[in-house]
Order: sequence, then structure tokens, then C-alpha cells
Amino acid sequence: MKTFLFRSMIGIFFGAFLAVIVTNSVVYFGNQDMLDGQLFMKNSLGSIFCGWFFTVSPLYFENPKLRLTQQTGLHFATVVVLYFILAFGIGWVPFTLKSFLVALLVFIVFYLFFWIAFYLYFRKQAQKLNEELKGL
Repeated sequence: MKTFLFRSMIGIFFGAFLAVIVTNSVVYFGNQDMLDGQLFMKNSLGSIFCGWFFTVSPLYFENPKLRLTQQTGLHFATVVVLYFILAFGIGWVPFTLKSFLVALLVFIVFYLFFWIAFYLYFRKQAQKLNEELKGL
């Protein structure tokens, strides 16, 4: 529970930080003098919620009772469902089949990239630990 709460706070703060960065970028680079308050709130809350579920959902990978394929499947299903509910609800992705398929393809490409990067990183860490254990 302590890990869940810690990651929740990190995700909420990271999502809020991204919302501020994006908003400042829109104001600075887009030459926007005024922002729509309701749109800002909707996008900021969406970013915060997105940050939360992307930092909490990796807890699946810490469950030793699940195989890697189960962990990955549960994680992918959780984030893809939550993200697209959020993205359609807020308007980040237009509610059309073509938009959904393009966004899903982009999501899968990014998911695969990050999954492979983390897999290789942790495999390298395991190799280092095993070599150190052999040296004892």
C-alpha cells in the first residue's frame, strides 16, 4: 500500500508538471494571450489522471505470482483501456474509427518501444547481479 501511495503521488505530480509545461509551451510558442479556463482544467486533470495510472499500473510487474506475459497483458490492457476512455472523453483523440486506429497504432508502437527498453535494462541489471554473485 505504501508503494501504491508513493507512486500515486509521483504520478499525480508528474502529470501536473506535464500539464504546466504543455500550457506554458502553448502560451509561449503559440502566441496565446488568453487560455480557455474550462479547456485548461479538463486537459490538466486528464494529464494528472494519465500520469497517475501510468505510474501505478507497473505494479503488475512486481507481482511474482504472475508470469511476464501475464504481467504485460494486464498492464497493457489496463493502460490502453484507461488511456482511450480518457482520450475520447477529453477530446485528445476524436471519436472516429480512423482516429482510434491511428492512435492505437501509435500507442502500440510507443508501448513496444518502452517495454523493450525496460526489458533490456532489467535483463542487463540481472546479468550484472549474477556476475557479482558469482564473484562472491
